[in-house]
Amino acid sequence: MTAFTVALVLVVAAAGLLRWRRPAWYWLAFGVTLAALRVLVRYRSVMDACGLTVPPTRWRLSLARATNRPIPEPRPPRIRRLRPTRTGLVLRLKLRPGQDVFDITAASDRLRHSFSMFGVTSREVRSGVVEVRMTGYDVLKRVQMPAETESRAMRVPVALREDGSVHYRDYRAIPHALTLGATESGKSVYQRNLVTGLAPLDVALVGIDCKQGVELFPLARRFSALADSPDTAAELLDALVARMADVYRLIRTQQRITVDVPDAEIAADIWDLPDELRPTPVVVLVDEVAELALYATKEEEKRRDRIITALVRLAQLGRAAGIYLEICGQRFGSELGKGITMLRAQLTGRTAHRLNDETSANMALGDIAPDAVLAAIQIPAELRGLAIAGDASGGWHRIRAPHTSLRQAVNLCNRYADRTPDLPELAPFRPTTCTATELVSSAKASPATA
Repeated sequence: MTAFTVALVLVVAAAGLLRWRRPAWYWLAFGVTLAALRVLVRYRSVMDACGLTVPPTRWRLSLARATNRPIPEPRPPRIRRLRPTRTGLVLRLKLRPGQDVFDITAASDRLRHSFSMFGVTSREVRSGVVEVRMTGYDVLKRVQMPAETESRAMRVPVALREDGSVHYRDYRAIPHALTLGATESGKSVYQRNLVTGLAPLDVALVGIDCKQGVELFPLARRFSALADSPDTAAELLDALVARMADVYRLIRTQQRITVDVPDAEIAADIWDLPDELRPTPVVVLVDEVAELALYATKEEEKRRDRIITALVRLAQLGRAAGIYLEICGQRFGSELGKGITMLRAQLTGRTAHRLNDETSANMALGDIAPDAVLAAIQIPAELRGLAIAGDASGGWHRIRAPHTSLRQAVNLCNRYADRTPDLPELAPFRPTTCTATELVSSAKASPATA
């Protein structure tokens, strides 16, 4: 009896330690079994208490009266499948007649308390079938991406969602995106995860970093073109617009619109072209877009209009030519001048990190998901990297990217430097790498020259 008591105390102590220090290990070792039993045992009573049951049908009531049996109880949605995951449970429910997916969504917070889970989210799989995802612990507190993710062309994993699923950046589904965030909100880490996810793919990376290149130039070995000033950025964007026109001419010559060609073989973008003719897709990363829109003189105003016009053209027409925009900044509103709201309307994907005011949150999410604005301004300062991600469908999620240091990003970009495509039209903007000694020498010489 003493040995059994000692073993029980050790198991309880180990479980408590794991729950405190390694919640993922605790969940896989103990939590998933206890949670599954808790859900199955409490299911009917919880659904009844949350108002997610329907009264028995008339024929069942008539049958009960005819056979002198007790009146049937209200019926909850039927459980089709209960699947454990590395972060929680996935419950697939078949709704009863008269029930709606919004009933499950509205009761998510009550289900979370009743089943003693950390979070509950729901989505409609198809008509009458709802998937309820429950998380057993705070997966965003210490982000751990799964070992295996579903990677394919132009689709990279960048963060973890609050329901434990992976948040992907799919450029073919959402060509252009806007990322906003205050200083020290985790915006740069999110951008590094994008670059490291794209580095192993057959894609050309183009960067515009007007902070003298301090964010993107350390990753220069994987970039086909980089600009570190508004003047260079204007020339680079003009070159991208010219490339877009060349790609459209190529698509036009390869459309093969004849009577005997099936519709599926008619080319409308680069992905319909044969592999040997398909141009390399280009992802343009703009860091601190406000630096491109601000001006102080008439000459700078002309340059600014030229830059914004090129960005709007790329956002409106670049998708079919395989040119995708990833624009980052602290604010992105009409105070940046004409053309800004037109550009923002073309940026389907939205990611808002911690913002300093509600106006900035409205700039990012107000036109696609108004209920996400409050969530964006409530992100605490100590949770760097936590963000709200949404798109034009109106759906939004809390996400957090895993911490990727600049050193890690540089090492990965250097590893895949051989995959950097050499695009002739962008050759004048190809970054040149130099040794640390040369960098120190140029830094010492620049003050003397000034």
